[in-house]
Amino acid sequence: MNILVIGEVENLEECKTRFGDSHTYMFETDHREAERFIETNDLVFDFIIDEEPFQIDIYKNKSNGIVFFNAAKISLAELSNLAEHSIKADVYGFNGLPTFVSQEILEVSLLKPEHEDQLKEICAKLDIHYLIVDDRVGLVTPRVVCMIINEAYYTVQDGTASREDIDKAMKLGTNYPYGPFEWCSLIGIKHVYELLEALYEDTHDERYKICSLLKKEYLLQS
Repeated sequence: MNILVIGEVENLEECKTRFGDSHTYMFETDHREAERFIETNDLVFDFIIDEEPFQIDIYKNKSNGIVFFNAAKISLAELSNLAEHSIKADVYGFNGLPTFVSQEILEVSLLKPEHEDQLKEICAKLDIHYLIVDDRVGLVTPRVVCMIINEAYYTVQDGTASREDIDKAMKLGTNYPYGPFEWCSLIGIKHVYELLEALYEDTHDERYKICSLLKKEYLLQS
């Protein structure tokens, strides 16, 4: 398959590692440069549409192609609305946060239920396992992981435990592959902060209210 990856070099490398070298890859870091290639590739993986949702315009009225949008911080429904519901390509959401594409199961959301059979065929060609989740901000795994990271920051802020002890306790006690602070480092505090911010804006649920220590560290790294 011919696959267009829009994002960072790390995104391209993660796709190559996950999907294998039997496919042909094209890579662009800029949406406007990528626009002319959308209909000439079998698949498009757009990792940065959540950072630049206004660039959804490049997908308007393009009838060919299959597009996977990084929908961790923004839902497919919202992207479709921003495009005035004029995206004619078949679109899916996926968890495109750093390290998650490499996981055993790829989380995917649907804009249209009738696309489920096509999704099955695509994932078979990519030789990956997938799980269909609701089209909502945070999907499932990003929402849970980032909430745990936020709670870990509250624990450190309150002086209850050190970062090292929290990471060790979570790995030994819950058999998680990483501790919360290790996970935050792998995902990137920018993505963690922005996902929690999007979740809180979407739900106004106090569980996603960002810890002030996490916010401070995010601001210092921005």
